[in-house]
Amino acid sequence: MRTYHCLSLFIWTYMYHTTDAIPFQEKGNSDLPSGRIVGLTQDDGKMLHRTKRGWMWNQFFLLEEYTGTDTQYVGKLHTDQDKGDGNLKYILTGDGAGSLFVIDENTGDIHAAKKLDREEKSLYVLRAKAIDRKTGRQVEPESEFIIKIHDINDNEPKFTKDLYTASVPEMSGVGTSVIQVTATDADDANYGNSAKVVYSILQGQPYFSVDPESGIIKTALPDMSRENREQYQVVIQAKDMGGQMGGLSGTTTVNITLTDVNNNPPRFPQSTYQFHSPESVPLGTPLGRIKANDPDVGENAEVEYSIAEGDGADMFDVITDKDTQEGIITVKQNLDFENKMLYTLKVDASNTHPDPRFLHLGPFKDTAVVKISVEDIDEPPVFSKVFYLIEVDEDVKEGSIIGQVTAYDPDAVNNLIKYSVDRHTDMDRIFSIHSENGSIFTLKPLDRESTPWHNITVIATEINNSKQSSHIPVFIRILDINDHAPELAMYYETFVCENAKPGQLIQTVSVMDKDDPPRGHKFFFEPVPEFPLNPNFTIVDNKDNTAGIMTRKDGYSRNKMSTYLLPILIFDNDYPIQSSTGTLTIRVCACDNQGNMQSCNAEALVLSAGLSTGALIAILLCVIILLVLVVLFAALKRQRKKEPLIISKDDVRDNIVTYNDEGGGEEDTQAFDIGTLRNPEAREDSKLRRDVMPETIFQIRRTVPLWENIDVQDFIHRRLKENDSDPSAPPYDSLATYAYEGNDSIADSLSSLESLTADCNQDYDYLSDWGPRFKKLADMYGGDDSDRD
Repeated sequence: MRTYHCLSLFIWTYMYHTTDAIPFQEKGNSDLPSGRIVGLTQDDGKMLHRTKRGWMWNQFFLLEEYTGTDTQYVGKLHTDQDKGDGNLKYILTGDGAGSLFVIDENTGDIHAAKKLDREEKSLYVLRAKAIDRKTGRQVEPESEFIIKIHDINDNEPKFTKDLYTASVPEMSGVGTSVIQVTATDADDANYGNSAKVVYSILQGQPYFSVDPESGIIKTALPDMSRENREQYQVVIQAKDMGGQMGGLSGTTTVNITLTDVNNNPPRFPQSTYQFHSPESVPLGTPLGRIKANDPDVGENAEVEYSIAEGDGADMFDVITDKDTQEGIITVKQNLDFENKMLYTLKVDASNTHPDPRFLHLGPFKDTAVVKISVEDIDEPPVFSKVFYLIEVDEDVKEGSIIGQVTAYDPDAVNNLIKYSVDRHTDMDRIFSIHSENGSIFTLKPLDRESTPWHNITVIATEINNSKQSSHIPVFIRILDINDHAPELAMYYETFVCENAKPGQLIQTVSVMDKDDPPRGHKFFFEPVPEFPLNPNFTIVDNKDNTAGIMTRKDGYSRNKMSTYLLPILIFDNDYPIQSSTGTLTIRVCACDNQGNMQSCNAEALVLSAGLSTGALIAILLCVIILLVLVVLFAALKRQRKKEPLIISKDDVRDNIVTYNDEGGGEEDTQAFDIGTLRNPEAREDSKLRRDVMPETIFQIRRTVPLWENIDVQDFIHRRLKENDSDPSAPPYDSLATYAYEGNDSIADSLSSLESLTADCNQDYDYLSDWGPRFKKLADMYGGDDSDRD
């Protein structure tokens, strides 16, 4: 057996030297004397040379993982120079020399001292030398040789991961790839089948399969549902030796998850839902929640709710809670138990992300019926408007009704309501309200110029339940009445130059009026009627609510008169016409050639001009004459007479007899026909004064029809006021005043006999004003609701 082995090595050695070892011999042994050259003749005539082999050793192979007791023999080194007399010494260097591989320096035998592993190192490169012991000379040059380690199947396949994680959509078809697993074998893939790996599935059937060569895991069953089972654990085996018996194997685990697809529609767990709601809930209040279940997850389970139809589609709304996927029923409009007590809705729940692949399974939505019952509660009174706007003339009399508010109880019982004014909004107690019918009336005079608006709050309270009350704002606008006369806007310091010429403008005056007519102000300027023609100055109406004062003569002398008083009549065009007289003081001053004032001092004038005593007396006389004229004007105005309004032989005034009694009221018509007052169309037209020339001022007078549907007493007062302010009326009148009570009294009966049967509360606030002696009586009776704070 040993001889056979050496023979095979010798043959391999020969092959090796004829191929690989020739370069070493050519480099190292070309000059050795022991070499022989053998020549061969070729066709080209050149001689081929072959170097004689000097070294003899075997190409060495060694099995890994040797388990014998003795050292493993590797091979033998030998040279032709070795005569067997022990003169040569063999030396081994290179990979593992001396530790893994040892050599007998006398014989050249090499042995492996340790067990070798091909997976750690598959070949070793060593170098050998043959040295003469005596001379120390190398008899052969150093040369390399290789020891190769033959593989045995000592490594099982190993996967790149101990645990794989993968996912695949549910409802996937058979053969859908899931994941690829890979196992490697450390054995030599070029030597036998030690590294040939085959894959197989140990756990996970019949749901999955694995390709034996590539390791790709695929689905093996159709339409696997995530809702039925979501997680799968698959065990894969990798076996070498081509899967044959005796091969080594390794395993790995693959956790496979089925991902969700939208293959399930939402479904309500019940077909009908019932909710209750008080009628007074605010808008947007949630009444309840409904939920349609969807076994899918993520966006595939997102549900959107909507109201499909129903008699409450306009009264309610449904919104989707994105966190819980619930539908929230909310109030969209105000509920009223008295109007409708039960509503029925149909609510749809549908997927927001349907999958087109599964639409053939049917509509991905569901419908449920929602019934909402409205519960009755005691509601506060409701006003007919959200606010009230009342306009009233500023000259309205105290106690006059200016407007009315109305409220009602929305409940079915329809409780009675009482009204009152919130005194925090009417601290001055200008207004009050009738507690039963809501009529608002005045308690004090109104003045638009001081307060053009009054904003009060009216309270409506149920009589049977004082906790149920409502507030409403009432805006009262005071309308303007022309009750203020126009006045000069300011005090004017006016002067005229001594050297002024006729027609020069010395002053422009403007006017202010506290009234605010709807069509704007329009003022007129005229001289006073007593002095229609002023010889010194002229008043020119500019038609723009201003007037210019113009000079009328050539030159003015401080020597004769240093100051002029110019009365100006100012009137407006509203009804009734208001007028006033403004006096303009004009001083005479010395001016330069450009009209600039230099001096208006009277003392300087006296000193400079050296006035005599006679001149001063003349000035004083002029002043006295002017004062006399003013007094005469006032006296004449008081003594002016009018023509009688009634021209008759028997003056009606002769029939007026005054008695100290009340009289017969409206039924007593013996002394005067009241029907005439009620029929103002029969009155005579106003007659102008015969001693006064009609002027422009009287042409703009207008009469407002105040006699339609008006009380007789009010009519008489207005006619008196009109005639008193009318400059064209006669200086006297023949109107008779009667103690006329009127159509109705806002105070009703003053007797307390019927107070127990009266429906409304009496007003006893005046008892508090009578002093401490009536305090006990005032405490027994409270004030009216309209006056309580």
